[in-house]
This record gives sequence, structure tokens and C-alpha cells, in this order.
Amino acid sequence: MILSNKTTLFLMLLVLSGIVNAEQAPLLTLQSAVDIAVQDNPSLAQIQARSEALAAIPSQLGSLPDPVISFNALNLPVDTFNLGQENMTQMQGGISQAFPFFGKLALREEAATYQAEAATHDVTEARFRLLRDVKKAWWALFYLERALEIIIVNQDLLRQFVKIASTKYEVGEGLQQDVLLAQLELSKLLDSEIVLTGAIAKSKAQLNALLDLPANRKINIPKQIAENLPVLQSESALFVQAESYRALLASRRETIHAAQSRLALAEKDFYPDFKVGAYYGGRADTLSGKERADFLSLKLSMTVPIFAASKQSKAVDQRHSELMQQRYALQDQWNNVRVEISTAYSDFQQTKNQALLFKSGIIPQARQTVASMLAGYQVNKVDFLNLVRSQITLYNYETQYWKALTQANQALAQLTAVVGKEEIYE
Repeated sequence: MILSNKTTLFLMLLVLSGIVNAEQAPLLTLQSAVDIAVQDNPSLAQIQARSEALAAIPSQLGSLPDPVISFNALNLPVDTFNLGQENMTQMQGGISQAFPFFGKLALREEAATYQAEAATHDVTEARFRLLRDVKKAWWALFYLERALEIIIVNQDLLRQFVKIASTKYEVGEGLQQDVLLAQLELSKLLDSEIVLTGAIAKSKAQLNALLDLPANRKINIPKQIAENLPVLQSESALFVQAESYRALLASRRETIHAAQSRLALAEKDFYPDFKVGAYYGGRADTLSGKERADFLSLKLSMTVPIFAASKQSKAVDQRHSELMQQRYALQDQWNNVRVEISTAYSDFQQTKNQALLFKSGIIPQARQTVASMLAGYQVNKVDFLNLVRSQITLYNYETQYWKALTQANQALAQLTAVVGKEEIYE
């Protein structure tokens, strides 16, 4: 059985992970997901194939038209079809070649070359978009699995709360409503578990699709990651980098160059194209045996642009409008890129600060509060409702931390894609 490059890479990652067994999927880190995606993603391969096709066009357009070889029988007498009967009867062979006006071929090749370069930049742009989508999908799955873990831990804690409340109620030291409250909150968490389980399945299918893998293939996301977030360069510095590195902008510039070449070509169409030919006609001897001289014919023809006002002039107007369209499109795209950078930059800074606040301040304080509440409740100094509320609050804060960390990394993936460069850190 012949394995595809994608399958081979996946199996290599499976072996190298070192944790594979008959029931567990290979560990899919963020880097391994990126490596698999760029290996043979169908969308990316499609754009790459288009780029290769366009790269084959310039040399075709820059070449002369194929010469024409002709073979003719001229002035044959239809009564006898005898080649020696008439003086003008001849068997002719010739060759002709069309020559566009000077500079036209070069401009055609130039326009196609610029368009091929634009397609090459489109491949780079598609690759960055693919990496962005893979990173976002991976982080979304990571967050959902961490949220599910937190729910399961809190379910266990609420079961303990139910047990404590039931015990106190049975000995006459607690209220039945405390037991019911704990059971209600536990049921809410069970419902959240069902919702998250479905969301995880959908997220895995989406990630598998980006990796060009079966939608139901098992995915094993690491439970521990580096939680440190980088320090970015300034927003203005990212603008400068995007202007130089963003493939989408480079593609637009090449398209403008192609439009300029097409405009120059349209202006060249006011000048004629030429066609030259040489023909050799062989004549047979006369019926009396007298030898006849052969004929050599030379031909020069040219196009006459007599409809320039309705044809060539309109073509120039068309190409000029197309050039302006591409220039406006570049300016509009550049404005959009700056908006995307500012938005992603702001999202990253906001979620990064939130993640730091949750990790270093809010969550440790909430954990201390829960521990204090639990100790107080066991000696009847704290209301059970406040204990449950403190635990639910801690659950929400822990979930919000992973959500903020995920959103920060997703914003970082978006920012990398819109700048068009991986190295955007200080």
C-alpha cells in the first residue's frame, strides 16, 4: 500500500510522540498541527497549482507566432490537369511569419510575468491564512478541553458539598434547601458538560478538515502548555512590517504592474503588425519539352488600424480604467490591513492583560475565599449559599482565564497573518 505524504507525516508524528497506544491518539501539539496542515492542504495545493500554471504563460506570450508552411498548386488547367500545358501552372511551397510591432511581445510577456508573480504572493498569503485558521482552531479546542476539565473538577467538588450538606441535614445541623441548592448547581454543571462535549466534537472535526484528515480522527491535545505571552513590537512598527512583508499587498502591487504593461500594450496597438513570406514555385517543362524557369515570390503585409477611434482608443481607455481600479484596490486593501492590525493588536493586549490578572490576582484570591468559606461552613460560621456561590465564582474565573489565554493566542495568530511575518515580537 502506498502512503500519501500527509499520512506519512502523521504516522511519523504518531511514532515520535512516544505516547501512542491502541486506544490513544498521538499528541497533537500546535507545531505538529501546523506542520501537517502545510504539508498537503487541498486549498493551499490548489492555489499553488494555479501559481505554477500562470508561471508557464509568460514565455508563451513572449514568443513569435508559429510560422506557416504552405504547399499550393497554382493555375492548374481543369480540362487536363497537365502541369506542362500552361505557362503559369506551378507547384508552390512557401513559408510565412507574422511579426507583431516592435515591443508588443515584450509587453505581453511582461504583463504575464507580473501576473505570475502576483500568483506566487497569493500562495504565500494563502499559507499564512491557513496557519492562522489552524492555530485558531487548535486553541479553540484547547480551551474547550480545559473548560471541560474544570467542569469535571467542580462536579466532584459539588458532589462533596452535597455530601456535606446531606450529612449536616441528617444530624439536624443543616437545611434541606442547602442540599437542593448543591444538587441544582451540580445539574447545571452536568448540562454544561453535555454542551462542551458536543462543542469539542465539532471543533475536532473542523481542525481535522484543516489538516486534511478524516473528520472523525481522534485528536489528543496536550494538557500542559507554556502560558507565557510575548511582548509585541509597537503598532506603528507592525504597520511598517506589513507594508514590506504582507503577501496580499505585494500581490496587489504586481497586479498594478501587470495593468501598466497591458496599458502600454494597448497603446502599441495603434501601430501595425507585419507578416512576411517567401514562396518558391516550380514549373514543369512544356509539352514540347522546353524547360521553364521557376518562380520566387516574396510577400509583405501589414495591418491597418483604420478603426482606431472605436477599437484601439477604446482599448486604451479600458486598460487605463483597469489600472486605476487596481490602484484603488491596493489603497483600499492597505487601509483594511491597518485596521486588521490595530484590531488584532488591541485584542491581544486586552486579553493578555486579562489573562495575567486572572492568573496572578483574581484566581488565587478566589481559591483562598473558597477554602475559607468551606472551613467556615463546616463549623456553621458561613452560609451554604455563599459557599456554593464562591465555588461557582472560582469556576467562572478559571474558565475565563483559559478563555482569555486562548483569545490572546488567537489574536496573535491573526496578527501574524495580517502582518505577513512570524517575527513580530520585541
